[in-house]
Amino acid sequence: MRSSEIPVLYRPSAHPALADGPIAVTEAWLGNRRLSEHTRDAYRRDVASWLAWCAERDLDPLQANFLHVNEYGRALENSRSARTGRPLTPATVARKLSALSSWYDFLVKLRALPANPVSGADRPRVDRDHSATVGLTPAEVDALLAAAEDDTGPTAARNRAALALLADLGLRVGELVSLDVTDLGAERGHRSVRFVGKGGKPRRRALTPSTAYAVDAYLAERAARQGIPVAQLTGALLITASGARLDRHSVFRLVRRLAQAAGIPAWARLSPHSLRHAFATSARAEGVPLEDVQDAMGHADPRTTRRYDRDRHNLDRDPAYAIWAARARRRG
Repeated sequence: MRSSEIPVLYRPSAHPALADGPIAVTEAWLGNRRLSEHTRDAYRRDVASWLAWCAERDLDPLQANFLHVNEYGRALENSRSARTGRPLTPATVARKLSALSSWYDFLVKLRALPANPVSGADRPRVDRDHSATVGLTPAEVDALLAAAEDDTGPTAARNRAALALLADLGLRVGELVSLDVTDLGAERGHRSVRFVGKGGKPRRRALTPSTAYAVDAYLAERAARQGIPVAQLTGALLITASGARLDRHSVFRLVRRLAQAAGIPAWARLSPHSLRHAFATSARAEGVPLEDVQDAMGHADPRTTRRYDRDRHNLDRDPAYAIWAARARRRG
């Protein structure tokens, strides 16, 4: 939505903090938070959607109350994704309302409003024990990586590096495409990569030997093509044939193309997040402690990590067995 399409709903004399209108307020709000560019863009769309909804009803957003927000929430629940054509999930609706709540919190802090109208609204219940992401089994991840190994063409080495980073580190696609060559490093004998995760938090992860090999092979090929040493490479880590930074949409297409080549039945519904899901599930299945998986994935809430642990309800893991075994040992 262009700024010219948003009606003048704010009264500068009554609300001097909003003299420049909702677009400026939104940019000030986003500038006040540590967010990735992908998240900033999503939040801009979320606020613009609300403002458009208000404009259609000749509603001043500063006069909106929780009943209006509830009505808007029901409208979101009955709408469809422009990308997939499917109804918005409760998690998506909840995220949009969460962004809107943060926007209103900012207005309250500016003293443009006495209270946040979203705080009293109903929000969809999000099942933290379930992930809607289509996952991959360890065998399917192996098949996907094998398809990347068999891939040919000028971008094959880059594709292998991208898939290795997604599979072995469980990176978010936004984290992957934001990596620069200078983010690679070494720490106490570990090959590593540094990046800014969700919420603007600095993160660092270790590169496995296979991932380091794939990244090194890609950079060596890229440097040779440019006729320079690897040490002189700069800019984005993953680039297109034209030299531009690889974008998230290209990674989506890459994952699905290679999944189809690997013969994975659900290839058309997979996403880069499917590899992140598989990373967490496999780590827990291999006995990696929940807190270590949580730290690796950058989750603030352990409940977010737990929903990836598909085997957590297996009765073999019931703590009752451990307690019983300990008692039996004590009785000798």
